[in-house]
Amino acid sequence: VGSERLEMRSVTKTPAEHLSLYNEMDIALDSFPYSGTTTTFESLMMGVPVVSLAQAPPHGSHSHNVSASVLTQVGREAWVAWTREEYTSIAAALASDTSMIAEQRKTLRAALLASPSCQGEEFMQAVDSEYRGMWTRYCAS
Repeated sequence: VGSERLEMRSVTKTPAEHLSLYNEMDIALDSFPYSGTTTTFESLMMGVPVVSLAQAPPHGSHSHNVSASVLTQVGREAWVAWTREEYTSIAAALASDTSMIAEQRKTLRAALLASPSCQGEEFMQAVDSEYRGMWTRYCAS
């Protein structure tokens, strides 16, 4: 990607101004080694693909892999890299595929909202079921 296509922006004054900047992005490059959380959800909600660099255990931790987890939940595992070279390759491929970017603008929000990450009630039912199972196993031991 040519440097003329990259822009660095300063802090915005309002949340609406902040979110409007996503309308000017083609892709979001997740930070590393500390992965995004809010910015990843914002990007996906605004229809902007995110490229993330995950780290496998023992070096990878929750803070390294939040975006990778979110992308997996949304069915976008192809945007998760495991090496810096792969990160660069995925970003370059996305940046050059303008038709895919346009399609993601239309569909990514719905994919995020339909993902397990945004299904709070089902998530809490699963957590409750796990807690009950743990308690039952503890009582039986």
